[in-house]
Amino acid sequence: MKKFSKRHNKALETVDENKIYQLKEAVSLLKKTPKVKFDETVELHFHLNIDPKKSDQMVRGGIKLPHGTGKKISVVVICKGAHESQAKEAGAEYIGGMDLIEKISNGWMDFDKIIATPEMMKDLAKLGKVLGPRGLMPSPKTGSVTNDIEKAVKEAKAGKIDFKSDKLSGVHVGIGKISFTEEQIIDNAKKVLEVVQSSRPSTVKGNFIKKVFISATMSPALQIN
Repeated sequence: MKKFSKRHNKALETVDENKIYQLKEAVSLLKKTPKVKFDETVELHFHLNIDPKKSDQMVRGGIKLPHGTGKKISVVVICKGAHESQAKEAGAEYIGGMDLIEKISNGWMDFDKIIATPEMMKDLAKLGKVLGPRGLMPSPKTGSVTNDIEKAVKEAKAGKIDFKSDKLSGVHVGIGKISFTEEQIIDNAKKVLEVVQSSRPSTVKGNFIKKVFISATMSPALQIN
């Protein structure tokens, strides 16, 4: 803890927590903060002007990042019949129907994304309380409930991510790794900003995005314009 505290304090010396940074400047500062022994994830954190208790103000969607996430994505496909061979050819790690649904209900969570065909959603729906809070529940809005299994798996492998607002009106999105170039991080960040802004519910009045912060796993968060 003492070692982390010294590193964290050094990182704080390089930033002004009361300043609103331009994206390029913020990314440059993140790249210069003291490094740790692993490749940190860079994240965007949004505070939105929504009422999380209203279902018509839930914000969710899917984003295909220009430079991927920098992470190997493990994909589960819940399907049956001809879709199983499509999932296998597209590179999904785990493929099945009721057997996988049962395995997940028993606590297995060794994967990053679930894709399902529409016909399987009735059976998968019972896992909503397990998958929902983790942001893993498939949805037509994110393209993860589809009959085009090949496309969905390939997009997931290429770095397509899902996002969903939480109970505190926040959206948190991993946009790459600190080892990415500044240009790659900026490109990914701009794409996320664009897509989240475009997901504004029609019932929201005034500014949709209140604040946005960018951070790495072990770095201070920087507010960006």
